[in-house]
Amino acid sequence: MAKPGLSAAALLLLLLGSFLLASSVKADAVLSAPLNVTIRELEVNSALVTWEILEGDPVIGFAITQQKKDVRMLRFIQEVNTTTRSCALWDLDEDTEYIVHVQSISMGGSSPPSQPVLFRTPKESEKMASKSPDEVTMEEVGQTAQLRAGELIIIVVVLVMWAGDQSC
Repeated sequence: MAKPGLSAAALLLLLLGSFLLASSVKADAVLSAPLNVTIRELEVNSALVTWEILEGDPVIGFAITQQKKDVRMLRFIQEVNTTTRSCALWDLDEDTEYIVHVQSISMGGSSPPSQPVLFRTPKESEKMASKSPDEVTMEEVGQTAQLRAGELIIIVVVLVMWAGDQSC
C-alpha cells in the first residue's frame, strides 16, 4: 500500500522549480538603473544621450523617456537586441528645457529609471554667436571644396597641355 504524500522525485522537482523561480526574480530585482547619463552633442534641434551600465547586468536594450519641462506629453523611445549605450534625440525645439530618463531592459523587465537629466537646447542665434572665427560650417566647406576642385581641374588641364607642348 502506497503512503500518501509527495515522492522524492516530485519533491526534488518542486524544490528545483522554486529555486529557479527565486533566482530569476532575484536577477530581475538587481538590474540597476543606468549610470552617468549625459547629454552630448547638444544642438538647436537634436542631442545625444549617453549612459553606462553596471558590468554583469543582463541588459538587452534600453528605454528613454523625453519630456519638455512643465509639459505632460512624453516621447518614449525603446530599443531591444542592442548593446548601444547612446541614443539620438531629434526634432527638439530650440531654447526649450527637456528632462530625460534612461532605463535598462533585460529579459525579465526594466530597471528603475535613471536619475533625471535636465538640459536646454540653445537658440539658433546663440549657436551662431558661439561659432569661433576658426570654425567652419558645412556650407562653407562645401563651397570652398567645390571651388578648389574647379581650380584643381584647371591646373591639371594646363599642366597636361604644357607637358604635351614640351614633348613635341
